[in-house]
Amino acid sequence: EVPLNLEREGLTDLIVSHLKLKCGPPDLVEWEETLATMRNPSGTVVIGICGKYTGLHDSYKSIIEAFVHAGIVNNVKVDLRWIDSEKVTAESVGRLLEGISGLLIPGGFGDRGIEGKIAAVSYVRENDIPFFGICLGMQCAVIEFARGKLGLRGANSSEFSPRTKHPVIDLLPEQKNLHDLGGTMRLGAQPCHIQPGSRAYGIYGQELISERHRHRYEFNNLYRERFEKGGMKFGGLSPDHKLVEMIEIPENRWFIGCQFHPELKSRFTKPHPLFRDFVKAAVEYQAECVATSVEVPPET
Repeated sequence: EVPLNLEREGLTDLIVSHLKLKCGPPDLVEWEETLATMRNPSGTVVIGICGKYTGLHDSYKSIIEAFVHAGIVNNVKVDLRWIDSEKVTAESVGRLLEGISGLLIPGGFGDRGIEGKIAAVSYVRENDIPFFGICLGMQCAVIEFARGKLGLRGANSSEFSPRTKHPVIDLLPEQKNLHDLGGTMRLGAQPCHIQPGSRAYGIYGQELISERHRHRYEFNNLYRERFEKGGMKFGGLSPDHKLVEMIEIPENRWFIGCQFHPELKSRFTKPHPLFRDFVKAAVEYQAECVATSVEVPPET
């Protein structure tokens, strides 16, 4: 509402005059319509965020806003449930995730809370609940799939377990002998080739995209063939196809992970395609759960 208030106070005229611009009045129709939808959603959908900084919600401010944008285009309010990954275990996961219609695991660094995130991924994958993994969230999904679906016991990221027998997430070969890793992260906008026929392609609707990165560890290509045979597909790759940018499990209703940070490109009137489609899948899952929970009266 702030932009509308500023417009009523004459801010646009002041800026145009000061900068000596030659332009007409601003077109705020789309902004006003989007604002009206946000204020009057048709329903609510519950989505869990499982991370280790959930006690400080501003740590995930960009993700929160991206869910606001995606909720608007789906005509729902996204009710976020904050799940502390350090409290998630194989025994508690069902209770902590009960009632959610989607789970997002955001980015982060370090091994604290990792096993809780992996347990959460396992729960939603096995129960076919929509899942979205961003950066470290994608890496947790890869680790869980290696352990739970491919039977690779002890699979891990070399960031967390340098001596793991199955480093499904690892440094690039050219980085392994570097002692000073400063400045070696993949940062900023990077091109990504979306694979035709993938779920990712159906969401983006184009083959070449650009997304913002902030990470160092990558999917280990030594395991790529084994993962594909096990049912995980790679919906996004670097243009030279050497780096995995996106993963997906086609047999699940919505299971996608990305190495980049899509929340950073989401806007109020232009939600990011991945968040938009993820919320849509969560709404559909919730509706399906409601429909199946309604008791059918016995025939008379």
